[in-house]
Amino acid sequence: MTKKILKYSSIGALMVSLAMTSCKKLDDMNRDPTKPTSAEPQYLLTGAQKSTMDMLYSGLQNGFIAMNYAQYWTGNSRTNDSQFNLDEGNNAAFWNTLYRVSLHNLDDLVKQNNAKADQTGVPNQNAIAKITSAWIFQILADTYGNIPYSQTFQSTTNITPKYDDAQTVYTALLDTLQKQINTLDAAQISFNSGDIIYNGDVTKWKKLANSLMLRLAIRMADAAPEKAKQIIEAHYKDAISSNLENAQFQYLDAAPNQFPYNDLARPIVDFSVSATLIDYMQSVGDPRLPIYVRPSKTDTVYRGMPYGWAASDTNRLPENSYATPGTQIYSPTMPGILMGYSEVEFILAEAAARGMNVGADAATHYTNGIRASIDYWRLLTKNASINDTIVTNYLSKVPYVAADWRNVIGTQKWLALYPQGFQAWFERTRLHFNKPGGQPLFIAPKSGSLDPSVTMVPYRLTYLVSEQTQNKASYEAAASAIGGDTKGTKLWYNKF
Repeated sequence: MTKKILKYSSIGALMVSLAMTSCKKLDDMNRDPTKPTSAEPQYLLTGAQKSTMDMLYSGLQNGFIAMNYAQYWTGNSRTNDSQFNLDEGNNAAFWNTLYRVSLHNLDDLVKQNNAKADQTGVPNQNAIAKITSAWIFQILADTYGNIPYSQTFQSTTNITPKYDDAQTVYTALLDTLQKQINTLDAAQISFNSGDIIYNGDVTKWKKLANSLMLRLAIRMADAAPEKAKQIIEAHYKDAISSNLENAQFQYLDAAPNQFPYNDLARPIVDFSVSATLIDYMQSVGDPRLPIYVRPSKTDTVYRGMPYGWAASDTNRLPENSYATPGTQIYSPTMPGILMGYSEVEFILAEAAARGMNVGADAATHYTNGIRASIDYWRLLTKNASINDTIVTNYLSKVPYVAADWRNVIGTQKWLALYPQGFQAWFERTRLHFNKPGGQPLFIAPKSGSLDPSVTMVPYRLTYLVSEQTQNKASYEAAASAIGGDTKGTKLWYNKF
């Protein structure tokens, strides 16, 4: 992917991102911050991509919330988050950034483009913006449940938007993606700059849209199996089919364009890797372990910390005795992963296990998913020690078992999604899988939950405290509709 320098700026309640696409164009971005509507479409796209990725991979949101709920990491000195005490500031930043920055930028992009809809490239640009919006809206629906959707951008006429039913939002997102797939035209241009994910490659955006259809469909596989089957069988052939087509945001090694949680300037001591992750990877000889994890500083042992262990417990060893996230995971150039080939293959493995026609059997797609994940990491880290023999030996230790497909696929998909905390958390609550064979993989917080509505894992985040006063009627209707605004309330597709 062509390297692009970008810079992000927030402006008031309706913040708009201004971004750079080339070192040579730095001076071009000296814009009046009081006039956000002057931002051109390519800058709005970059801003939306970066602001979303920054939230998805921030230590505050990904680290303290999602990586904890996926049980990849657990807190060191700050352990309340691992015991499900939600930091409302982190929660508000997540919601507000995705709505007021990312989605607002994309809506503004489309509105600006609508005035020149007959110009070459504009339909492709709008389609790319709407695909990006669909990706973000699904994250919000999977994080909170019912969300503002149909009235989101009526800020001049409606400052208290209603919350739409999450299942209805899913249907709308599927419709949106299908329309963009039909609109995208590889014979026409799109963005000459500003698209950090695919550099304006229309063919790859179409593959991503098909892949996002698969992600939406597999989430509803228990709640709406026939609809999920119809969508997956119609779109699997046109989805991402190699690591070369992965959708990711390439960060750079220079501020302010670095991976949002990196240890270039200072050591990061907030998290230990959980014993849940390390113990399982060691038990099957997973070759990704040295990439995912750094051993303890005191004795170079891959020692995981039991999840949710309070710092006040005197039985805990000193922090340096526990393993920490790997060098690549804390690298300033770590890509922000939107969706990759391995995830697509695991979706197809599950689809095949459920009896869907996806071109190959579940075992084949399952094996493809594992290979895709290992290949991704060994190429990203230039790790020549992971050779084909090692991969083959590993596959023999984690065979596909049809009668145990939920546990087998779920566990390997969970490993492959690291460090995509949010997606891994969503899949953990949806598939509710154990280790292959049925033994528990996850544990309740060792020092107990601090949230009376949650024992093992939150199913959602609670709505913002500010919504209870600023959008009171809509908030109360939404809370009632989903069964209560608690982290223990299951999402619509988790009730099966």
